[in-house]
Amino acid sequence: MTAIAVAEQHSRAPLRIRWVPGLGMAVWPDAPTEPGTVFGDAVEVPAALTDLVSRKRLRHTVEIAGPDGTRRFLPACGLGMASAVEFLDRCAHLRVGGDIAYYRHLLACVRRYIASGAVAPSTCLVGGVYEVRWIPVPGAAWHSWLSIAQDSAPPALATRGAVTDFVAEAVDHECRRLLAAAEVTSPIPLIAGLAQRAPTDLGAEIGPRSAQAWHDWVGTAGPGRPALVMRLHVPPDEPDEPPMAPEQVRWRLEVCVRSPSGELVPVVPHRLDAHELDAVTTELATAVGAFGELSRAEADPHSLDYLLTTAVVDELLARGAADLQAAGVNVLLPSSIAAVTPSLSIRSQQTPGGGARPGFVGLDEISDFEWRLALGDAPGSRELSSSDIEELAQQSGDLVRLRGTWLRAEGAALGRAAAFVAAQRALAPGDQAPTMADLLALVTERDDTLPVPVRTVSGLGWLDDIAAGGTIVPPSMPPPSRLRAELRPYQQRGLEWLTALGAIGAGGVLADDMGLGKTVQVIALLTAGRERDPESDPALVVCPMSVIGNWQRELSSFAPHLRVVVHHGTGRSTERIAENRADVVLTTFATLARDRDSLAALTWKELVVDEAQHVKNVHTAAAKALRAVSAAQRVALTGTPVENRLEDLRAVIDLVNPGMLGTASKFRARFAEPIERDRDARAVARLSAVTKPFILRREKTDPTIAPDLPEKTELMVRTNLSSEQAGLYQAVLNELHEALADTQQSGPRRRTVLAALTRLKQICNHPAHYLDDGSAMLRRGRHRSGKVELLVDVLTTLIAEGDRALVFTQFAAFADLLSTWLEPVLGAAVPVLHGGVTRNGRDEMVERFAAEDGPPVLLATLKAGGTGLNMVAANHVIHADRWWNPAVEDQATDRAYRIGQTRNVQVRKFVCVGTLEERIDEMVAAKRELSRLTVSTGESWLTELDDDTLMDLLALREEAVAE
Repeated sequence: MTAIAVAEQHSRAPLRIRWVPGLGMAVWPDAPTEPGTVFGDAVEVPAALTDLVSRKRLRHTVEIAGPDGTRRFLPACGLGMASAVEFLDRCAHLRVGGDIAYYRHLLACVRRYIASGAVAPSTCLVGGVYEVRWIPVPGAAWHSWLSIAQDSAPPALATRGAVTDFVAEAVDHECRRLLAAAEVTSPIPLIAGLAQRAPTDLGAEIGPRSAQAWHDWVGTAGPGRPALVMRLHVPPDEPDEPPMAPEQVRWRLEVCVRSPSGELVPVVPHRLDAHELDAVTTELATAVGAFGELSRAEADPHSLDYLLTTAVVDELLARGAADLQAAGVNVLLPSSIAAVTPSLSIRSQQTPGGGARPGFVGLDEISDFEWRLALGDAPGSRELSSSDIEELAQQSGDLVRLRGTWLRAEGAALGRAAAFVAAQRALAPGDQAPTMADLLALVTERDDTLPVPVRTVSGLGWLDDIAAGGTIVPPSMPPPSRLRAELRPYQQRGLEWLTALGAIGAGGVLADDMGLGKTVQVIALLTAGRERDPESDPALVVCPMSVIGNWQRELSSFAPHLRVVVHHGTGRSTERIAENRADVVLTTFATLARDRDSLAALTWKELVVDEAQHVKNVHTAAAKALRAVSAAQRVALTGTPVENRLEDLRAVIDLVNPGMLGTASKFRARFAEPIERDRDARAVARLSAVTKPFILRREKTDPTIAPDLPEKTELMVRTNLSSEQAGLYQAVLNELHEALADTQQSGPRRRTVLAALTRLKQICNHPAHYLDDGSAMLRRGRHRSGKVELLVDVLTTLIAEGDRALVFTQFAAFADLLSTWLEPVLGAAVPVLHGGVTRNGRDEMVERFAAEDGPPVLLATLKAGGTGLNMVAANHVIHADRWWNPAVEDQATDRAYRIGQTRNVQVRKFVCVGTLEERIDEMVAAKRELSRLTVSTGESWLTELDDDTLMDLLALREEAVAE
């Protein structure tokens, strides 16, 4: 489908058409227009049809009969059959009216008939000249279809002879088009003329006698016989009689035949001769074979009609009519049976109040609401009364009767929905109270436990927002007066969103990109809460030890009036929290796990979890301790809500809104496996609908979020191995090959592969890193590592230009090697930030690097320096060795590329050519988005590859070693 077609299919084509014998396809604008007007000046023509009608003048007139018998005469242009077919085909991807759709249906049926081979050449007298034309074989099936096509024409198109003329012209045109495309030729003019684009005058070769011979020949295609049609009648409604139970009702399936003139005539057995009666009964036997329920149906003693129960009519409508049509027996169904798509709605019985704005009812306030049932799924659909629901609840099957009208809903949905609503209304109010997970599932998913979908939820405010637009629309609010920071517009929206969630007792995941100021948005939330209620309970902020200092600094800068207590280290106690009347308590994951009982015993207003991806494993002590803490609102901060797999997302959502996504096993079956394994778009849509209201994510690449953020350039820097590195690399591969041959169990194999991967990456870094023998970085004045040689070259160049760099590695030992060797080479201190550095030492190192006279290079391990740090003093980021998870690398890069950075940032990722580094980088780059969901932590996903694939992936290529 073209881009134009995709855009146009959402708006209806403003055109009307009708076939007029002698003129062709009349086309006119669906708007008042003066005769002689250029078509394109009267109405905007869809691009797909522009060359066909846009420049035509409206020179012809069509007569339109109104429903009240009045007649209008409208200006139109005409299209010949070839252009008409092209017009109809181009409307395939447009939203069109009933007239265009009807003619497209006729054309499609003609093509199917031609494809079946049921066409033959014949003659027609046109304008006093005999022409050879293609016509349909005039059998019973053709006459039956043509009669039904005429009967089903929209009233405005049902002019005498128009449908027959269009079909005849379409059959001839399509046959000629197919033969011309196949380049059929013949030395016999008569046969050659049948393959030409249009009929030609064959002169004296055709005359009245020849024409009659053609007609006689075509007439031998099959014996004529009456076409059987079965017509279903709605049971009569007797106003003076009490209504019968549905199982007592009988529907008449009338047996009719189509006369040669096209009229539908009920079969009267005694008026048929023996030949006709035999033909009809033969057709009825075919019908009984196609729809076996007829053999068990009650027979009318005075005719050949069948008297069907409502249950059998259900079957007829569901599948029987289609089976009969396929067997060549036409079925006419009553138009008075209304097809409905019922839907449920929920209306709160509460009086909204007490929330963040009028109309908001919090989760803890929901105790009573009413289920309602409507006949449609669009707004404004008729809602059913209690008596309607009681009447429907007593019926089953697709076909049910309501107030004397027959309604049909697939899957017996209407009766089941009515029974469901009746049962819900019979419950005591307290028994209906839903959880958040219940309500979200109702308005965002097609819950399999419900008979029909929920269309609307009203009276709950925030849930109305979700049902209508998929998210919560927060009320506007001023920034806190005591906040010493000017919030950016997106940060103000974050504050309002968090406040709205808190008002309904829900938690949220603030998942903005690193560097967009998640901390200041939370500080604004805490400040606003204390301005509304100075005596409120304190907030508990839990974070990695590496960012405790950052929280202290930002709280001191933006909200110095808040009383902050750091619950960490020796001498900590919960009594100190009370003594200092703390507004905010800062602690680490490890400390919370140790002090779980004492901290969980306190009452908290907010629980804020920074770098929430650290507790994605719900079985860790820290994750369990977080879930034991009771708080009025829970907020998780993370730049990577899905770091490795979808279970990460469930864990974070479950932390802030327990139970919302169900258990881990249910989540895996419902979402994780379909998305990660099959990329199931429906599962993605369902998951997004449920989580979207409670996750707020903004990206730095959005110019409306960070318009003043400088550019970021990412470079893939390729380097070669030295001969020594290549030799060591191949030796490890050989050892791995032998070890895999001896390793049968998955556990030992996994450990073997991971160990080999670690050694190969160490070799790519430097032989001294792998050997760990204290050997020199150079040998005979030459570099032993191509990667280190390139790193030195890059660092000396950028330092000479006055720039500064962050260098990341996953190995603390390699960082120490580089630091010791680089300091005399660069003539400056090169500090190393790793997990063993104390909190005070880390804070001093970060502060020193941020100073104007700070060191030009800071080495950091990904685990220690990849999160929670502000390093905008650096405008270069170098990933010396790779961690094969894009999210982890992005977090590390965001230490420098964040709000506050004023210079363009260059990111270099080092890769050794011809080694596992290059091959795995290609795999991850090709499926970056998929890897966010499916690649497990670190390199463990590589252990699942079979031996041949793994060895091919790790194999050393010829280009690895520089010449």
